[in-house]
Amino acid sequence: MGSAAQPSLNTGIIVRIWGMDASGHAFFQNVHAQNLTPDSAHLFGLEHQLKVGDTIGIQLADQKARCRVVWVVDAGAIQRTKAGVELLEAQPCPWKKNLEVAAQNPAAPSQSPARNKRRFARHKITFPIELRDPRNNAAMQTNATDISGCGCYVETLIPMPLGTEVKIALWIESEKVNTTGTVKASDPGVGMGIEFTGMNLDTQMRLQQVLEKLDPSGGNRGFDSSTNPSRTAY
Repeated sequence: MGSAAQPSLNTGIIVRIWGMDASGHAFFQNVHAQNLTPDSAHLFGLEHQLKVGDTIGIQLADQKARCRVVWVVDAGAIQRTKAGVELLEAQPCPWKKNLEVAAQNPAAPSQSPARNKRRFARHKITFPIELRDPRNNAAMQTNATDISGCGCYVETLIPMPLGTEVKIALWIESEKVNTTGTVKASDPGVGMGIEFTGMNLDTQMRLQQVLEKLDPSGGNRGFDSSTNPSRTAY
């Protein structure tokens, strides 16, 4: 998959995939894509079983392409399935702009100021959370798919606008915690990143300890892509 001479991007983005799974059922979902090159990517968090040789669709923003599955690994119940894909011949690269930005700023993956500010490792697990938009007081019962003591990412087709102040309710073991947050990344059709602004450090540390118990072998300090300026440290 790819070559050493190709530009690459190790930090992650969220893409949308669709196709037929190993049992012949149609599916579509958002997944994390990392280790990006002009013709390949590694996909994490697949909820559907794929097999080597399958052809699936992949989309980032309004850019779509078809790709072939070249390897599959069952990563367990928490991280779910991982897969490597290669774009089919003559298919456009949906993350071409991301690679171009990374090439222009090669220090960003390791020197991102946002990443250096992050106190806690992020875990790619499903974590129940309630969001309430104070503009209309509407509650959203959902799951965070990428979370730490500092914030989380919630997959939704209609994310709230950047800067929206939200009310948040979540459980830390047997304790219900009510706090506030700010939308720091808003990706239409994909989801939104939320920074926890109402939690004190002690509560953040307790939440982080719970996440580490749920995902003891996980934790990712470098997921958010410096190629997307809207994704600050949340």
